[in-house]
Amino acid sequence: MSAATLALAALGWVLEDDERADRYLELTGLDPDSLRAGLGDPMVLGSALDFLANHEPDLLRAAEALAVTPEELIAARKELNR
Repeated sequence: MSAATLALAALGWVLEDDERADRYLELTGLDPDSLRAGLGDPMVLGSALDFLANHEPDLLRAAEALAVTPEELIAARKELNR
């Protein structure tokens, strides 16, 4: 799975929960329109992985839900943030 595909899946997981989605938008400064417009932007995609990397409980739950390892999420984050 490419880093962008994994980031999109992670973003979908983040947005599944209203409280988590609100926290993500608040921390990133994105609004729903800018998020939609930036879905092809590596920086926006990377922000979802940054969000997970900065809160280990979410990182672990996202990895489990996406059937990947936390290390794969971090590696995708590093690839997108180049």
